[in-house]
Amino acid sequence: MLTIGPYRFQSRLFLGTGKYPSLDVQYRAVQESGTEVLTFALQRLELDRPTEESFLDKLDLKRYRLLPNTAGARSAEEAVRLARLARGSGLCDMVKVEVIGDEERLLPDPMATLEATRRLVEEDFIVLPYTGDDPVLARRLQEVGAHAIMPGASPIGSGQGLINPLYLSFIIQDASVPVIIDAGIGAPSDATLAMEMGADGVLLNSAVAHAGDPVAMARGMRLAVEAGRLAHLAGRIPKKETAMASSPTEGLTIN
Repeated sequence: MLTIGPYRFQSRLFLGTGKYPSLDVQYRAVQESGTEVLTFALQRLELDRPTEESFLDKLDLKRYRLLPNTAGARSAEEAVRLARLARGSGLCDMVKVEVIGDEERLLPDPMATLEATRRLVEEDFIVLPYTGDDPVLARRLQEVGAHAIMPGASPIGSGQGLINPLYLSFIIQDASVPVIIDAGIGAPSDATLAMEMGADGVLLNSAVAHAGDPVAMARGMRLAVEAGRLAHLAGRIPKKETAMASSPTEGLTIN
């Protein structure tokens, strides 16, 4: 099972809840994905108006662990404020820290992410920072107490898949906490590759929500994550430059 802080999960697919064509499609995609963790932007909720209907009202929240994120924050202070607001509203003590430093490319601000992570860990949050594919920053985030690292595979919503698998592999190899590949996943093959590399999980949203059939894609992603995890545990055969017979030749009589 996947363990993050005090929480344990069987599913290694984390699913976002935004951008779906309808709440009904969102609901069916969530069910088909088998996810146990739902992520959403805190700024999408009317936290100061708890009686207002939200997209979460359509889901049986007893079945899921909520992972609110601080998307939209432009500073460590703003990310911390959003996290405090979420906990004060009774949503969850687990939070995905997301501080954007590049508006055009939606790239995370490394220094603000590190500072927000440090402060929220000190306030006893379960902190999962979204970061770039920087192994050094990933190490620093662990040193200040991050409970998991969430490096992006490629820019948010781009669907480009794993554009820098080497650096992602460095992060995975060096990590002492779970590594969840986040952002840029476009197809089930991307999710499988991430899991085969040894990632502990995958978080995605656009790849399902913007698919031609989000419900079918959600199932595909679930199966891809499971297949990649099994492949990692089983261990793939080494690549060779020459062919090797798949049937034994010892003891055969050749006429």
